[in-house]
Amino acid sequence: MYKVCADNQCAESAILAGLDAATKDGVDVLSISLGGNTGRRFDEDPVAIGAFGAVSKGVVVVSAAGNNGPNSGSITNDAPWLLTVAAGTVDRSFGAEVRLGNGKSIHGESLTGKKPRSKSYPLLFSEARRYCEYGDENSVAGKIIVCEATMSAFQKSQVRNLIGAGAAGVVLFNDDISGYTTLLRDYNSTVVQVTAADGAILTSYAASSETTSVASFNYNNTLLGIRPAPVVSWFSSRGPSFIVPGFLKPDILAPGLNILAAWPPKTDSASGPFNIISGTSMATPHISGVAALLKSIHPSWSPAAIKSAILTTSDMVNSTGGSILDQHHTKASVYDTGAGHVNVTRAADPGLVYDLGITDYAGYICWFLGKDGLATIVRNSSLTCTKLPKIEDVQLNYPTITMPMTSTPFTVNRTVTNVGPATSTYTAKVDAPKSLVVRVFPETLTFSKPERRKHLA
Repeated sequence: MYKVCADNQCAESAILAGLDAATKDGVDVLSISLGGNTGRRFDEDPVAIGAFGAVSKGVVVVSAAGNNGPNSGSITNDAPWLLTVAAGTVDRSFGAEVRLGNGKSIHGESLTGKKPRSKSYPLLFSEARRYCEYGDENSVAGKIIVCEATMSAFQKSQVRNLIGAGAAGVVLFNDDISGYTTLLRDYNSTVVQVTAADGAILTSYAASSETTSVASFNYNNTLLGIRPAPVVSWFSSRGPSFIVPGFLKPDILAPGLNILAAWPPKTDSASGPFNIISGTSMATPHISGVAALLKSIHPSWSPAAIKSAILTTSDMVNSTGGSILDQHHTKASVYDTGAGHVNVTRAADPGLVYDLGITDYAGYICWFLGKDGLATIVRNSSLTCTKLPKIEDVQLNYPTITMPMTSTPFTVNRTVTNVGPATSTYTAKVDAPKSLVVRVFPETLTFSKPERRKHLA
């Protein structure tokens, strides 16, 4: 581990020094749960500069996409030599039920390991105190309070005050932005968190029969097999990149919601060495682990080959067989998911990979930022723009292809390397909208030797 931040400050010089130190130490994979400002030029971004140096030494650099979603164009760490990770859900729930007096049952979640409470209590919801802003705490005794979650430290203290004043429990429902993404917090008291859709049901019931509406809690511990999964978390930063729209960013989706995380003891006295945390910073180590596995299986593969293997074998469907959904349970776009959700087993045997070397990246930098940008990022006097071919973004041998829609034919070129059986045949299959014509030349590739490269257009 390399410490580059202190007191919520991350000096650019410290970031560069940390990345350089890790590279000199001979690490195989760098996991960076750290991001700069959206839309920052690569030659002004210490993560992009330091990561280039690491990749040039064969290190796979995995980075967080950022937590500024669901806004379009909120992606960070968008340099093409970075493996940029978005955050989604897993098929696990820390189950808790809110059973209403009308017979309906709402599935929620809670980190409070309480025993089942079958007794019903009156529900209290006030639009004027929508966010748990109860000044008169005498009115809450013996009632279950319903509020909209703000995830603020202030609301957390308010909830504890309500329980301390005799409230039987609190139900926090998501706002419309977070939708079905429930960021769990440990309130250390009788609290259940529910989705925005279930919050609407709950508040409607409480308002329709203020004198008779009752509810009870039932804690189900950990539930597995929750569907659909994965779902893109609302906070996960989205593409397209304002700086490099010619690359699909984020690259990949991985588990990042309500992840059991650990760190050295005594660094967080409030929650101890373990906690449940959400963010693309939690998704990033998952992909770092996959990259480490691939590196151990295929030690000769380059960072670009490992990235290609992860992206081209990813899943574009969820556990129900349908499209991956976003926080509103509508179809997620590729700017939400990247290539798809990581599939660890398939990544070990991708068949074909789209490989890239440092000179390829350098040629792209020459096209994009010129000789000054190259000198800042590459820090290698032997690579100069006068000696390198300038490579346009859409022509870089990236495993995903992003290009502008035009009415005239447009050709992009790719080179694939066979890492499957020596004798292999691959046939292109195109799934495209009716308004778009896509052709691949050649349609079939036949290999007779391992590690043989062939070109596509």
